[in-house]
Amino acid sequence: MDNPRARGPAPPSPLWTTRGAVGAVGYVLRVNTTAHSTEAAPGRIVLLTTSHRVAPGLLSWPAWQALHAADRVLCADGAHPQLPYLREAGVTVDEAAPTAEELVAACAGGRTVVVVATGEGEPALTDGLARLAGSGRVSMPELELLPASYDLPGARLLDLVQVMDRIRAECPWSSRQTHRGLAKYAIEEAYELVESIEDGDREELREELGDVLLQVVFHARIAEEDAEEPFSIDDVAGGIVTKLIHRHPHVFGDESATTPEEVKEHWLRTKAAEKRRASVTDGIPLGQPALALAAKLASRVRTAGLDVPLPQREDIGYTLLALATEA
Repeated sequence: MDNPRARGPAPPSPLWTTRGAVGAVGYVLRVNTTAHSTEAAPGRIVLLTTSHRVAPGLLSWPAWQALHAADRVLCADGAHPQLPYLREAGVTVDEAAPTAEELVAACAGGRTVVVVATGEGEPALTDGLARLAGSGRVSMPELELLPASYDLPGARLLDLVQVMDRIRAECPWSSRQTHRGLAKYAIEEAYELVESIEDGDREELREELGDVLLQVVFHARIAEEDAEEPFSIDDVAGGIVTKLIHRHPHVFGDESATTPEEVKEHWLRTKAAEKRRASVTDGIPLGQPALALAAKLASRVRTAGLDVPLPQREDIGYTLLALATEA
């Protein structure tokens, strides 16, 4: 069950198999450990897992069906965030932490018991059930692993924001940082990212992308504390979402583009309308390295369709300018 969209406890043994799927996400894992043609129905155990990143009460339809149909619903954590919503929906939940043997016994006579898993995923219970199933000495009930809610792509970004909040509040170093104090790290991390790209090191690339992302989240967290013009990571994300949609009318609007050149034309046209710059050099950061600055200036001139002759002087600086312009 190696699926980032459906994170939950790992199946306790290779006996667990996928039964169904919703949007390519396996939502029920089931195992029948023994045939019971001549014995009484052994019952069923459903281990219900949820994601703490999804609002409590927002459960899948199969989960609600299992909860309402169960003979008993158990949860070891009396403070589990799902419990108030389950009880409000008419589901009786008993606070209990049975052993694997006790849980199997509770299923005797064909009863169904749903266990609402805690944040750790009940590893002791699932390991115990696996040992019982492997021993062959116990008539095992049907076992199901049912993710009631699962993470969507990008869900771990919520964890990053939460961790950053705590670090900002509790770390003696991080709590004192400012935008200016962190600026040098943004430059360093950007260079390290470029180096990892040029080296073709995938592991290093993943790590450096995380370091750059940290800079974004750190600065956004600091910005929340500004007394006059505060903004948050949600404002940052909302701004770039709006920008991307506006600058891709061929994707989100009625315009069309079939070549990279047409896409670039759309981008430049919408950017020009947004910025309303008075000069082709407006918005160019002058603090960047000299060669990068020269290349950016030359690019702006070319994009504007201007013919600006280079100074004709025998000087190393002007020679480098000419090389940067040609690059």
